[in-house]
Amino acid sequence: MADVITSIVINKPVHQVASFASDPGNAPIWYVNIKEANWRTEKPLRVGSQIDFVAHFMGKKMAYTYEVIEYTPEKMVMRTAQGPFPMQTTYTFTSAGENKTKMTFRNNGNPSGFSRLLAPFMEMMMRRANNNDLKKLKVILEGKND
Repeated sequence: MADVITSIVINKPVHQVASFASDPGNAPIWYVNIKEANWRTEKPLRVGSQIDFVAHFMGKKMAYTYEVIEYTPEKMVMRTAQGPFPMQTTYTFTSAGENKTKMTFRNNGNPSGFSRLLAPFMEMMMRRANNNDLKKLKVILEGKND
């Protein structure tokens, strides 16, 4: 089981961080490895929404579909069951003081087949990528005017 949890404090209000980070259209802007995000279902974002993502991870192109299984202003959970590494991604947004948000980013899944052998290495690479994504998100949001 891979379970990678990272977090960062962003100097912006919870609603602003959550709104930007939860919008799949913004994923290619702040995720280092995601190159495309395409809606499979109609907008707006809600439980049941499906989004196709194209990413480059560990030198490989990966295409996968996430389905939103939980969505509130403070939390979004997406899951995919396809491919060799089924994954669930959770974003949580909590107040960290006046106009500050702690965003926690969790990826967990159960690798199968050959991917199971690479799980410890993949976990380390995911942690590094997630930290880089959150740092990029912080720079983008803190550079934006309200």
